[in-house]
Amino acid sequence: MPLLELSHVSKSYQEPGGGPVVAVLQDVCLSVEPAESLAIVGPSGCGKSTLLNILGTLDTPDKGSYHFEGRDISSLGTAELAAMRSEKIGFIFQLHHLMPQCSVLENVMLPTLAMRQRDPSARARAESLLAAVGLADRLNWRPAQLSGGERQRVAVVRALINQPRLILADEPTGALDEQNAEMLTSLLLELQHSTGVSLVMVTHQPAQAARMGRVLRIHQGVLN
Repeated sequence: MPLLELSHVSKSYQEPGGGPVVAVLQDVCLSVEPAESLAIVGPSGCGKSTLLNILGTLDTPDKGSYHFEGRDISSLGTAELAAMRSEKIGFIFQLHHLMPQCSVLENVMLPTLAMRQRDPSARARAESLLAAVGLADRLNWRPAQLSGGERQRVAVVRALINQPRLILADEPTGALDEQNAEMLTSLLLELQHSTGVSLVMVTHQPAQAARMGRVLRIHQGVLN
């Protein structure tokens, strides 16, 4: 059974000031298997981020259906959706969004605070993951003391801390230089393989997309 499945999903927005309605996604069908890595590529404004927001249940489609682990997302209430996002989905963005006043370890453990039940193994898992990405000696550092690549590695670990089924990465290497972008992509794939999580990455960088198990292109809201 696919981990997730979109069926004939469409999404439109009205331009500010009562302007025309713009179709962002048009009749999108997509399935992602457990432990699969997938890149979605396309130019700016083509609907990539909107698609990722729908997959992450941060937005809802106007038409079509979305099933995650066989459950119809439209049947879930607000509290159930929030719990699902916390427990099943990890997010990585172009900007790391770390809390400047918190240490590296505290930033990684923040998502565990939203869990419905306290996880006594979370700290040990956070330390293990940080060691795996070469940050074992940075646990008590603040984000301002880290390089850009190190901050993004912290963001990757934070996305994995709740042992999600799905990682959604929105241009995760966009703010990095070429060397750090290559390193981060390698790291993401290594962690994806070792944990068995599914990875969906939006990117405009062909070299990074080519390293995923599958590549789909989106143009003017059409995915193929």
